[in-house]
Amino acid sequence: MDNTDIIIIGGGLGGLTAGARLAKAGKRVLLLEQHSVPGGCATTFRRKGFLVEAGLHEMDGLDPSDLKSKIFRELEVFDQLEFIRLPEFYRVITSKTDLVVPDETDAAIELFSRAFPSEEQGIRKFFSTIHGLRDEVERLPGNRAVMMLLYPLFPLLYPKLASLNNRTVGEFVDSIISDEELKIAILANYPYYHDDPYELSLLYFSMAQSSYYRGGGHFIRGGSQRLSDHLAAFIESHGGKVMLNTRATRILIEGGRAAGVAYLKHGAGGEHELRSRTVIANAAVPLVVGMLPEPERGILERRVAGLKPGIAWMSVYIGFKRDISSLGNRAYSTFFMGDGDSSLKGSARAHRAGFDKRGFAFVDYSRIDSGLGAEGKSFGVITTVDYIEEWDGLDDDAYRRKKDEVARTLVGRLERFMPGISGEIEYLELGTSRAVRRFTGNPGGVATGYAQIPSPSAMSRPPHRSPVPGLYFASAWSTPGGGFTGAILGGWSCAGELISSKR
Repeated sequence: MDNTDIIIIGGGLGGLTAGARLAKAGKRVLLLEQHSVPGGCATTFRRKGFLVEAGLHEMDGLDPSDLKSKIFRELEVFDQLEFIRLPEFYRVITSKTDLVVPDETDAAIELFSRAFPSEEQGIRKFFSTIHGLRDEVERLPGNRAVMMLLYPLFPLLYPKLASLNNRTVGEFVDSIISDEELKIAILANYPYYHDDPYELSLLYFSMAQSSYYRGGGHFIRGGSQRLSDHLAAFIESHGGKVMLNTRATRILIEGGRAAGVAYLKHGAGGEHELRSRTVIANAAVPLVVGMLPEPERGILERRVAGLKPGIAWMSVYIGFKRDISSLGNRAYSTFFMGDGDSSLKGSARAHRAGFDKRGFAFVDYSRIDSGLGAEGKSFGVITTVDYIEEWDGLDDDAYRRKKDEVARTLVGRLERFMPGISGEIEYLELGTSRAVRRFTGNPGGVATGYAQIPSPSAMSRPPHRSPVPGLYFASAWSTPGGGFTGAILGGWSCAGELISSKR
């Protein structure tokens, strides 16, 4: 494209959302995506007649105060996609507890209080805190200058933020709850955000958790690829361009500012260059460092030095011969705690246990009209925390053998809770952090960006405006963080910053 205003490196949800908003605002947008489809982790693929959801289990919120609701209206998402409301929040199974947790605050308080009557005060404190933090964040002024003027009054106007911003989930829950079974049950889904509750930001966790309890969980009928495809089409329908199979190799710098990119297009020969006034990196920030020349490379490298990457997951994709709802599973999403130390403090170590003991979740798409399973069949996924070092160094044969072994182990453990499920399997495939790294480029196969520990959750996490003039960030690695919601909000706010600055 000639005279491009903005080039976006990467077609994950952050880049697609930013591109869609900018294109609607009249900017000439060019998005480059290395894969054959847009979406990053928000993709689906076909295997043996099954439509496999690569990443999305559920999306939080969509209640009236959820900014995603506004974004989806503005970008015509609700006009084209159907969001299925999930029947509950989650089921959690420990050595002593089996609870199906509703996605509504009062009902959840009642459930937890019935199961743990001596902890009712702490349970109510938990919910008032997560909702209070979300409410205060939503009342923050969007203008940074106004924020600085209000800073002396911050403890008075935002008491929960002022007192809890630097707390971790583990520290907070330990201060209000004594029963270890309850701690595990009320925090069952925390491994979706980080592998250690004593590092995980209470603020970040509260934003997501409050959104689930106020708006429920949702799944996009037909899979997350439909959202990615819609946003890519929206960009092009508003005058932009999406180039697939195109990998950005370098960020061009002229006069001390970003001025375009160099790229390789599959089947189009050598490296090409394109100029633009602004570059948005949806690619992982550590990859962006390597795309810059000196001295800009060193400037960005120093800015992100010391930030810890988040976590990766593995997924066992399972196609079933029939609708497995007849097996009596009680929930859409079930968290099975690991065999070993059952305390919250021991949970971080438990994530690194062998796959015969590590905790995992099972998502049963047959519980909803997901649009994934073939006719008369159904689909599910087992997921657990994964670490790239468990797979690096293996040659292709050893890698395949280990994948098969791990998949069989996890299915065997699921069989203990759902007898007969092994005999219903028609298709089985394990996706590891190594595969995520291959298809998205994310270092370590990390889909969550930098870890959501208290400091990076606040001022240390990379903002949209990078230290290199003309270069912006819109990804899980920048503000506000990872996950579908984090990426969408990040892309939206990055675009808003550019529109307001008239770049």
